Amino acid sequence: MKGKTPMRLTAVLLASAALILTGYPGSAQEADDDPNIAVAYEEDGRYFTEDDIPTYNVAEDGTIDWRTYSGFRRYHSECHVCHGPEGEGSTYAPALKISAMEMDYYDFVDVVVNGRKVVSSSENSVMPAFGDNPNVMCYLDDIYVYLKARGTDAVARGRPGKKEPKSDVIREDENACLG
Repeated sequence: MKGKTPMRLTAVLLASAALILTGYPGSAQEADDDPNIAVAYEEDGRYFTEDDIPTYNVAEDGTIDWRTYSGFRRYHSECHVCHGPEGEGSTYAPALKISAMEMDYYDFVDVVVNGRKVVSSSENSVMPAFGDNPNVMCYLDDIYVYLKARGTDAVARGRPGKKEPKSDVIREDENACLG
């Protein structure tokens, strides 16, 4: 029994190294091929999949779209206290960069708007409803695309360095939402 433990540890380390070197499933390397993430079209600085779901856009030089940048800012003003910086999760709440990859857009919106409570013998988690919070609701798509970009590692940890300018339509939508 004693001799098997180092072999298991070695196998786990080798498998982890392979995943790091080749990219784990859902990594930025695969994002261009994933219809749930890939940009199908752009409208006034907003990017969408072929199913009309908001998505992110990262140029070859690392420039990100405005909504992803805005999502970084909004996430860190409203969400990171519970869910940790850059969507990485915490001991208090799950990693939203993973949740955004596992949930579809409509489920994500539903949980943010209405909240969710899971209570069982092994779990007690509460996500408060943010449906009345304009600092979340006016930027919900921005937060979503930022977390998608983090979930695929298309956007690294930390403040994004380059961003597209905010379009006039995004500015008008923001002003209308905030009043």
